Amino acid sequence: MTKSRPNAAPSPASATPGKPPRPSGFVSLRTRNYRLFTLGQTTSVVGNWMQNIAVGWLTLQLTHSGTVLGIVTGARYLPVLLLGVWGGLVVDRHDTRAVLTATQICFAVQAAVLTVLSWAHLMTLPLLIVLMLVIGFTNTFDNPARQSLISELVDREHLANAIAINSTFINTAKLLGPGLAGIVIAALGVTPCFALDTVSFLAVIASLLMLRRGEMHPAEREARARGQIRAAIAYVRHTPDLLYPMVMVYVTGILTWEFPVSLPLLTTSALHAGPTGYGAAMAVMSAGAVLGGFVAVRRNRLSTRSLSVSAIIWGALICATALAPTLALAMIALVFVGSASITFNSSAKTLMQLGAAPQMRGRVLSIWSIGWLGGTVVGAPVVGAVGATWGARSAFLTGGLAAAGIGLVVLALVTLGPSATDNRPLRPGDTNRDP
Repeated sequence: MTKSRPNAAPSPASATPGKPPRPSGFVSLRTRNYRLFTLGQTTSVVGNWMQNIAVGWLTLQLTHSGTVLGIVTGARYLPVLLLGVWGGLVVDRHDTRAVLTATQICFAVQAAVLTVLSWAHLMTLPLLIVLMLVIGFTNTFDNPARQSLISELVDREHLANAIAINSTFINTAKLLGPGLAGIVIAALGVTPCFALDTVSFLAVIASLLMLRRGEMHPAEREARARGQIRAAIAYVRHTPDLLYPMVMVYVTGILTWEFPVSLPLLTTSALHAGPTGYGAAMAVMSAGAVLGGFVAVRRNRLSTRSLSVSAIIWGALICATALAPTLALAMIALVFVGSASITFNSSAKTLMQLGAAPQMRGRVLSIWSIGWLGGTVVGAPVVGAVGATWGARSAFLTGGLAAAGIGLVVLALVTLGPSATDNRPLRPGDTNRDP
């Protein structure tokens, strides 16, 4: 890169020919609608994580069983696994903001019911499982709607930046939520956590109602017809821009993104750190994800090839953590694991949003959520069984080998065969294929 002539104003033309100027790290936040959406979502995630911690604590108070805790957690993701693509189809057919507003109202009602039952000491295990199933059912619509709405709030050339910022703020909220929950539970019990979660949804609803429709970029809605779920699956299968990232998401979502299972096994059984060490490890990894988000927001080149490289690096870092001889070295490695995780996750979501036709976006993102979130229903027991059979380190190592392995396979496919996606900059002129 050359220096500008004296007294000459810098311009994009002064950059290296053929390369777009590096975007401002937080350029998407200049858009009013996106700022409102991000503020509301961040507030809600803090409340949601307070609820997650409180539900786990309440489950143990009711049953004193780790097995039952796993069942309660699985109930939250089971509907996404079974009904995810149908939820995406509903999003494709209806106004995205209206769907998202409806899901937030449902979440707020569910949280209010949790609050009342906990306050009145009427909570039972069956009721708790039903409420978790309600959350999971609502998530079948909320996940694709929330992801799709981002593309309607910002210009296309800022989509990658917007997704990375959203991931960064969410990970920051994940750092705050559990810590606040711990303080509140220690001082007042679980009920205030449920109450604060209820209030947090009001912030999201308010932000959605304040969006200026005239400044949005609504996608074309899909007309009702037969076979639209099969059409979406076939569309992904025959679109390499979507298929390769989706395969990587499914493999890593099932085997790698099982840190709630593999991390406590590693810290407590292999590194003998106890629950305090597990909490510190989660915090360190979340901090790394936040730091990684600040790097991801400045990326302006994404491709299937770069995503596969991200998977390889992420997997190698996980393997290094699994083999760390001491807790201190594992903690250092976990910072980089967290950073690599957000790089992979935000890049995969961006590629699928850019590669999907607008009228297919909800279903494509719902297929993504089945692998990334619903895969926990399958992956968590598998990773747990690996740890129980071959040792705690093997559970963590399984995730690392899976990520690195699928990354190497996809890298070979796009390098040796006709590449579906070159390493192109994310420009406003990019267009989608029609289904």
